[in-house]
Amino acid sequence: MKISKLALVAMLACGVNAGVASADQAYGISQVGCFEQSNCDCGEPVCGCEMVEPSCDFGCDSGCDSGCGPAGCLGGGSLGDPLELFGSTDNGWSAGGWASIGYHNEALPLFNSRPDEVQLQQAWLYAEKAIDTSHGFDIGGRIDYIYGTDAQDTQSFGIDNDHWDNGWDNGSDYGSAIPQLYAEVGYGDWSVKAGHFYTIIGWEVVQATGNFFYSHAYTMYNSEPFTHTGALATYNVNDNVTAYGGYVLGWDSGFEDNGDAFLGGLSVALSDDLTVTYATVGGVFANNQDAYEKGYMQSIVADLALTENLQYIFQSDYLDSDDRTGATSRKTFGINQYLIYTLSDRLAVGGRFEWYDQEGVFNNDNGTPDDDTDDTLQQSDVYELTLGLNYRPIANVVVRPEIRWDWDDDQLIGLDDGDHQTTFGIDSVITF
Repeated sequence: MKISKLALVAMLACGVNAGVASADQAYGISQVGCFEQSNCDCGEPVCGCEMVEPSCDFGCDSGCDSGCGPAGCLGGGSLGDPLELFGSTDNGWSAGGWASIGYHNEALPLFNSRPDEVQLQQAWLYAEKAIDTSHGFDIGGRIDYIYGTDAQDTQSFGIDNDHWDNGWDNGSDYGSAIPQLYAEVGYGDWSVKAGHFYTIIGWEVVQATGNFFYSHAYTMYNSEPFTHTGALATYNVNDNVTAYGGYVLGWDSGFEDNGDAFLGGLSVALSDDLTVTYATVGGVFANNQDAYEKGYMQSIVADLALTENLQYIFQSDYLDSDDRTGATSRKTFGINQYLIYTLSDRLAVGGRFEWYDQEGVFNNDNGTPDDDTDDTLQQSDVYELTLGLNYRPIANVVVRPEIRWDWDDDQLIGLDDGDHQTTFGIDSVITF
């Protein structure tokens, strides 16, 4: 049964009062959280974990008396410790998850494709043993499960034979997926992950807890892989440099060969305030009977702390791939810029501006790729500006309202008004 829009807003904004048992991962508000990949160092931008330390000076003083209440001041007050369901045990295992419930009034050719109704975007569970090599050799691993409208977008759809989790659909939009199932070993400064895992490409991630904004960038959804199957080694060269390198079976495949590709990169902390990460994947991305794609893709992310509370992220993505005949399959270039200001441990505001130049992704007027390979690929420039905030009433809940403007002068992506669209969205992410 559909819920009215008024009831929706009340639920998302106030439903946070529901008692939840939550995991022990406290997370910074500029990136909703890093615990979805808690085995990574939050200093590694590729994990989507970078955080601006919140200021605790914005308390309930005379300037915001009207905002004080049981949950504290709207802009400040102590959050306390998050409740936990199953925190780290003596043997290193932990388990938890989150639920993301959202609403948006217009459809986007991205994750948010089901407009004008409340939906469960992500019901997420994970179990993990993070490795600890401070005392020598260690073994760990992780498994993730997701149900919701985001699940079909993170299944192993790279191979068109319904292998692994690709056939776990529940209707046209809902479904299930196991986006991560891997083992990890480490010794000293080295670690190797083997199995099915999320990519290191880009700054935005699939996990709702890893992004500031409710909606996603075109670049992330259309020009970056989501998952890989293979092996990836990480080497901490020193305190400022981390190197990655490994072999994967193409893009978005489960435990079947979808190609042969190199996945790797380098993350360098140039100063206490600036970290630059280069990540790349090159080789065969897809090796299906009806679809073959080979090429090169790279992402460069610069994460800069302008002040103690102000974070700026610049990302550029480049993708160039061909089909079996050598003709262009996809050729895209995108620039994403993020500016996030943390007012307190409860409240942050942010903006994202994206320019996405594409050829081969959108070739018709209904927001989907054109399957007619005889057509000449159409080039277009797509822009989007998103403004939003993160409000955390309690440690286990964040509410993310946003307003987004999209432009497409060539009218290829199916926006509501042809060449432009304004979208309002809001979700609540409840961790446990």
